[in-house]
Amino acid sequence: MAKNRESFLKKLVWEYDYNCPGCEIDHLKDSNPALPISSLFPFLYFMIRDFNIAKREEDIGFYAGYVGSSFMFGRALTSVIWGMIADRYGRKPVIMSGLIALIIFNTLFGLSTNFWMALSTRFLLGSLCGILGPMRAYASEVCRKEYQALGMSIISTAWGIGLVVGPALGGFLAQPAEKFPHIFSKESLFGRFPYFLPCLLISIFTLGVSVLCYWLPETLHMHKENKEQDDLWEVTVHGTDVKEKLKKSEEKGPTQQQSLLKNWPLMSSIIVYCVFQLHDMAYSEIFSLWAISPSEYGGLGYSTADVGEVLAMSGLGLLLFQLFLYPPMERALGPVMVSRIGAVLSIPLLSSYPLIAMLSGVGLSLLVNCASLFKNVLCMVEVSITTGLFLLQNRAVTQQQRGAANGISMSAMSFFKAVGPAGGGSLFSWALKRQNDSFLPG
Repeated sequence: MAKNRESFLKKLVWEYDYNCPGCEIDHLKDSNPALPISSLFPFLYFMIRDFNIAKREEDIGFYAGYVGSSFMFGRALTSVIWGMIADRYGRKPVIMSGLIALIIFNTLFGLSTNFWMALSTRFLLGSLCGILGPMRAYASEVCRKEYQALGMSIISTAWGIGLVVGPALGGFLAQPAEKFPHIFSKESLFGRFPYFLPCLLISIFTLGVSVLCYWLPETLHMHKENKEQDDLWEVTVHGTDVKEKLKKSEEKGPTQQQSLLKNWPLMSSIIVYCVFQLHDMAYSEIFSLWAISPSEYGGLGYSTADVGEVLAMSGLGLLLFQLFLYPPMERALGPVMVSRIGAVLSIPLLSSYPLIAMLSGVGLSLLVNCASLFKNVLCMVEVSITTGLFLLQNRAVTQQQRGAANGISMSAMSFFKAVGPAGGGSLFSWALKRQNDSFLPG
């Protein structure tokens, strides 16, 4: 009886403070950058070529890898800091500042005139856009517990769709003066900056999102304690036992914060998450470079529009699979078994890509579209794993630690994602130089 009374009073004190925005969200519950990250991949090869920094065509992938990884490297350095800021000042300020940074630096990236400007703007974009960790914390807090999986899956699905729509957008809209000369002249702004149009449209879209985010409710509990309130609850409780216990639970906060790295459920889910993201980012970088590379180097010789078309078709197939085929498969086999099957099938699929490059004409187009579609379907399997890992990470810690925990997750994941494009681009460039070698030919 005393335990129930203490639990009720604790909930009354901590959840229904009418000056706390997080309490308002809880009361409602009780009462009933993938686009900017992935849009550059289809045209990055041509952008590096136009910078004239690569001495040979085989070296373009090397420089492209560093531009692709600079965003993730910047995010790896600052994600923990943004998570701590979100825990102290709220999720909404970090989300809003991240959107503003995205608008500014994504636009500047489209106006890049040399390699170092492109590298620095991507790095600053990653450093100052600490939005994803607080968004995951926000999704777990704004939904009731029975709907948290749905909230996390929306983030995962939106991320997956962004990884498909972003490259398609970049592929179709890059170099508009060459593709649409009757609309854009070579002397116009988009003719002098051929990669500015997709970046500008993404920045305009982000501006609209930032305006809508102004009305987002804050979910972090921020209680302003004062002596009158303390005295009032002392009288209400008729004693200090409950109050002392609540204060002791508050004092445990720093100790729990220090032991965050020793939280094995949290850290193990972060490790698995990093492995999946490394694979996904490396594939996104290498596929676009491989598709655009000349056929004499083992590539497909595609244009940016061709790459965008392939990714758009695979995105449509991904959406249909997600709506109609994946749910019954998961119910019948379970998410773990479906993920294992997807991981095994990825091995022969990715191994077949060099053989696909030997084809030409309709057969090549058909097989590339099918392979890309199948790979995205397997990525949908990974999305379900990612959703489960998001839930594990956010449920393994308290709300006061959630921003920092997501910050650690984002820093580790961003480091692996930085290794993905840099390592993948360097490996791809190295392979192009070894086309006719007897040992490990490209």
